[in-house]
Amino acid sequence: MAERPTVAVIGAGPAGLATLKALADAQVPAVCFDSGDRVGGLWVYGAPGSPAYRTLHLNTSKARTQFADHPMPADWPDYPDHGRVAGWLADYADRFALTRAVRLRHTVDRVVPERGDRWTVHADGPAGPTSVTVDAVVVANGHNRVPRAPDPVAGTSTAKQMHSHAYRSPEQLAGRRVLVVGGGNSAMDIAVDASYAAERTLLSLRRGVWVVPKHLLGRPSDTLNGALARRLPWRLRQRISQGMITAAVGSPTRYGLPAPAHGFLQDHPTLSDGLLSRLSHGEIHPRPGVAALDGDRVTFTDGRTDEVDLIIWCTGYRVEIPFLDPALLGDGADALPLYRHVFHPDVPGLTFVGLVQSTGAAFPLLEAQARLVAAHLAGRYALPDPARQHADIRAEWRAAAQRWGQRRPAMRVDFDLYLRQLGRELTAGSRRAARDEGRGVAAAPAGRDG
Repeated sequence: MAERPTVAVIGAGPAGLATLKALADAQVPAVCFDSGDRVGGLWVYGAPGSPAYRTLHLNTSKARTQFADHPMPADWPDYPDHGRVAGWLADYADRFALTRAVRLRHTVDRVVPERGDRWTVHADGPAGPTSVTVDAVVVANGHNRVPRAPDPVAGTSTAKQMHSHAYRSPEQLAGRRVLVVGGGNSAMDIAVDASYAAERTLLSLRRGVWVVPKHLLGRPSDTLNGALARRLPWRLRQRISQGMITAAVGSPTRYGLPAPAHGFLQDHPTLSDGLLSRLSHGEIHPRPGVAALDGDRVTFTDGRTDEVDLIIWCTGYRVEIPFLDPALLGDGADALPLYRHVFHPDVPGLTFVGLVQSTGAAFPLLEAQARLVAAHLAGRYALPDPARQHADIRAEWRAAAQRWGQRRPAMRVDFDLYLRQLGRELTAGSRRAARDEGRGVAAAPAGRDG
């Protein structure tokens, strides 16, 4: 048997842990670097760089979020809090002895390609700088660490301003006149928190979003869409889902929110039970986009003005991979052409787990991506030739742009469709590997044709 490649995994959050588990199952030796002092990544409340806040819960149901080989406890609520999730990830690492491969408090600062399609990973740890040279690198460091600054707004404000990344608990909002800017899940959670703690709460949305209750027809709402996905194309699912949401809670405009310009399933859904209730009770005041700032006053695009003393910008995150040479990232990490969102078609040994934005949960996708990587590094999965990979990437980008527009089409995936695609890809790649073995072709390193 040929010697197994050695692998460096960067990050010990959900993506890194899923990768270590898949590599261990495939008997591929690995080492993992993580800057934190415990595994779990961004789910560890209070860890350096974590955006977790005290009231954070899953916004996808446990049934659709759990790993296939590590279910969440049956007696847990449908949407567990961050503490449970972080503990569950730590249990996952302990159950499968993954922590033996993890070097905590090690910050990777450079990943350098070497001759012979090898890589040297440089990290700074408690004992000083260290490095390891490996056959392959799996980038699994997540993409919700670097806050994206808001677009420039005319004027200046005397109000305190912060990004949602710095929000930790409702105590930060107590007695304040709070303006929350954004339409994602964090914005809705923070606005609901503010509606109980703050003197007054405003919610500004520049564009409309679909606000989905966490339960529909007595079930977690994402499980219903999952059932439809097994039978129907996404356009038909969209019409059915929109009809169900509208029947259950009405149009967003009923609550003073802008009408969504896109259909459901054409952006990441915003799930909240509390938001619509607090809007309908007058405890959250909806506003359109911010037009100008002037001292303690904010002017909105409809001409209204309000006094505020705290602005929370929920403007998302930049996707950054600072330890890779920018030349390897082309037009940026969020526009990186990857085969099946995993393999760099032109750079042997460089793979990614978790560089996607899903219409649903993330963890099962990470698990499926990790299995694909592990099978390839173990020689049981072969990639198509680079020309075919690039052709498939271009086709997927065209389809993504048609569905999601230009909002990171390189990263967008439909949860159910992508999960099925990865399963089919593993089967197809296994057949390619068996065919190559039958012809006496040696297994190729990651990123090259077998």
